[in-house]
Amino acid sequence: MAIAKVGVVGCGLMGSGIAEICAKAGLSTIVREVSDEFLKKGQERINGSLAKAMKRAIEKEKKDPTMAQMEMAQSIGRLSYTTRLEDLKDCDLVVEAIIEDKGQKQDLYKQLDALCKPSTIFCSNTSNISITELGAVTRRADKFAGLHFFNPVPVMKLVEVIKGVLTSDATLGELKGFSEKVGKTAIVAKDTCGFVVNVLLVPYLFDAIRLVENGVASIRDIDTGMKLGCGYPMGPLELLDFVGIDTTYHISVNMFEEFKSDRYAAPPLLKKMHLAGLHGRKTGKGFYDYTDPANPVPMKLA
Repeated sequence: MAIAKVGVVGCGLMGSGIAEICAKAGLSTIVREVSDEFLKKGQERINGSLAKAMKRAIEKEKKDPTMAQMEMAQSIGRLSYTTRLEDLKDCDLVVEAIIEDKGQKQDLYKQLDALCKPSTIFCSNTSNISITELGAVTRRADKFAGLHFFNPVPVMKLVEVIKGVLTSDATLGELKGFSEKVGKTAIVAKDTCGFVVNVLLVPYLFDAIRLVENGVASIRDIDTGMKLGCGYPMGPLELLDFVGIDTTYHISVNMFEEFKSDRYAAPPLLKKMHLAGLHGRKTGKGFYDYTDPANPVPMKLA
């Protein structure tokens, strides 16, 4: 089966990015949100990102301006928006990018399973919820997999393709081909909580938080140390603010429940920040204060 029409459920940071790369790759793409308000915000985010990409192509890649404008217009033309789940019934692939809540995801897949054609592949962009458990509520567990993109989706080159217990090899093959078409490098992982990247990344981030808790070094110096000492483009505390303190906390809850290992136990400071609404860039304050986005200032937290 050739994937020609893609449905994206959820148009937040991740969903809008997934929709954008699909449209840029020449795929007919329909985005569904629960309200016109969320849909409008998502559409504005996509159009803004496409405009930035066009400007970058003209200024840095020296692309012909007329050609760049035409490509942007074509991408926008491949996108459609809806609040009706039934409008996704003819899609060849549906990628879900809603809140990291197992119950809400399962309810969504039950509805999609009844609406979509039998050949439609379902994928979740979840970073840590069991793919097998999500697919079990459908009648197409063989056509159900994880497709975990990284933020920001248009920039990050990796996608994790997650094989559930019943995911077929044919489905994996389709998703590898799709990943290549949208410009990503795919790695395949078994259905283990956190997959590959988060299993390795989360303990590193938590160790950085513990350094703050224990007063070993300042927020700025910890980030500077990892950037200049290890060549990372972003320090661990900057990265936590970028990903979201709330998102990381919810990931930690699921991973600790799965592994029962202290490596994945949320440090007390992370939980306190989550409860206080210090979620990072999205709220304007996390490990840094983003009142002046061009010059973030470390917060006094511990």
